[in-house]
Amino acid sequence: MGGHAAKGRKVRCLLFCLIALGASSPARSDTIAEVLERSQKVRLEAFDTVTPDSARAQTVRNSFNTLVRALDLPEPVELRIIRGDTLAETLQGRVLVANEALADWPEADRLFVLAHELGHVVLGHWSQMGLMFQKWVPGIVTQQETDSVAALLGRDASRLAYGQEYEADAFAAQTMAALGMPSHDAVAVFMRLGAHKDTATPPGTQRRLAALRAREPLAQPAR
Repeated sequence: MGGHAAKGRKVRCLLFCLIALGASSPARSDTIAEVLERSQKVRLEAFDTVTPDSARAQTVRNSFNTLVRALDLPEPVELRIIRGDTLAETLQGRVLVANEALADWPEADRLFVLAHELGHVVLGHWSQMGLMFQKWVPGIVTQQETDSVAALLGRDASRLAYGQEYEADAFAAQTMAALGMPSHDAVAVFMRLGAHKDTATPPGTQRRLAALRAREPLAQPAR
């Protein structure tokens, strides 16, 4: 949910890190899983982390803890509060980064953003993306191999990224409903983020809202 540009950067990073972090170094003989993990670690370390005991960080963490308790997650998820351009993002399938600016948002909007990211974790989206990359690059990463499959890999990455965004949105809407929050809060979040057109990686605002509306019966609170 880190914004349209951030989502695009994330998938493009996965594509380009094959050469930048793998095949460009002759001393390395890495698999695609190792390359992807290292690229996520580099991205994670590049964030400007906020002091965890700040008031704004604590507000975001309180919302995160509310969701963790409600969802009863099978595995722990690490939360890091950051500042900068990224609003929220999940890395390595287990680390959620959230901007301290979320503390200034209404609680319902903040919960939706965090629930969206937790959806990526719960639904195993990082593992799915890794398996898709391994399908196209099953052995050691080399420039020759990645060049030969780049177009098809990019197509599949785009398709998978679209589906994962829709699924994470639906997960967030269902979580909000379970917490007794009205479903229209999702619309408020998208309006706050601003309208975006479709790109090769994240779907545009209209597509995401349409997908959510199509699933609305699933996102209503139990009576």
